[in-house]
This record gives sequence, C-alpha cells and structure tokens, in this order.
Amino acid sequence: MQPSKGRPRGGGAGQESRVEPLDGHDPVPAEEAGQLRYDDPWYDALASGWGESSDGAQAQPVVPSARTEGDTEAATAAAADVYLEVQRSAAFQEVRRRYRKFVVPASVAFFTWYVGYVVTATTAPELMARPVAGAVNVAMVAGLGQFLSTFLLTWAYARHARLRRDRAALELRWDTQELTRGVSGGGS
Repeated sequence: MQPSKGRPRGGGAGQESRVEPLDGHDPVPAEEAGQLRYDDPWYDALASGWGESSDGAQAQPVVPSARTEGDTEAATAAAADVYLEVQRSAAFQEVRRRYRKFVVPASVAFFTWYVGYVVTATTAPELMARPVAGAVNVAMVAGLGQFLSTFLLTWAYARHARLRRDRAALELRWDTQELTRGVSGGGS
C-alpha cells in the first residue's frame, strides 16, 4: 500500500487532478502519467528500438484493420486447407520418412541397450560386480556407457537432421508461409 502523505481518502468521485510530486520531481499531468517518456528511469532504449525511427522519434504504430468474424473463420479454414495440402505433398512425406528412418531404429536400439543394462544389473549382479580395472567394475563401465550413448545419439540425431531433413523442412515451411499469406490476403 502507498502512504497517503496527508491526503484525504476519497471514493474517487472527484475531478482528476495533476499527479503530486514525489521526492522532489516535477508534477506530471494525469493524462501524461501513463505515457512512456524518454526520461523515465524504467525505459530501456535497447529493448524499445522496434518502435522508433533512427532519429529517436517514436514512429506511429501500424494498426491492421479489424477483421470480421466471417473473415477470420474463412481465413482459418483456408489456412487449414493449405496445411492439409502440404501434409499430403510428396516433399512432406519424404521429410517424415527420413525422420522415421532414423528415429525408429535409434529409439529401439537405445531402449534395448537401456533395458539390457537394467535387467543385467538386477538379474546378474555377479557379472556386474566383475572388476575391469582396479576398483572399476562392469556395472560402472556400462553405466558410463549409458551416458556416452546418450550423448552419441544426440550428436547423431542432430547431424542426421542437419544433413538429411533441415533444408527440405525449411523449404516446406517457406512454401507453407507463402501459401497461407496468399490465402489470407497478405495481412500477416
């Protein structure tokens, strides 16, 4: 709560007045109090550069015209048709095929390796306790192998995506955006 500084508490029914000075600052008219000023201590010039021209003056924002409910529904239906068309395209199916061709075998192999480690650790503790080098045993090597295989699989997935899918997916995304822009009349 803010201190009243000797002001009477009112119901707010009175006429609006100027904002009272606080800590020696000049009073600001009430209608300007909510507007952002350059001398505002909370103003961040770097973060607000999108709405300003190069000379520092604020540019007037461009406000798109209001759409009616029918326009919005028609644009949404048309955009949905575009996405369904892209989904049925051969290029999209090829990207999905390449994705599944890597992910399904890699997931099966990793899951098998993980379950094999857990099952072996619970059913064959004497095997896991066998020393490999000094105090390092088979369980420690297999456990570290789990971490290593996770990083290796992550690297392989990123490489596969970069070499085999990213370019085709980016072209599909670009085509889809162009098609939806054409359907919605270039408004967005």
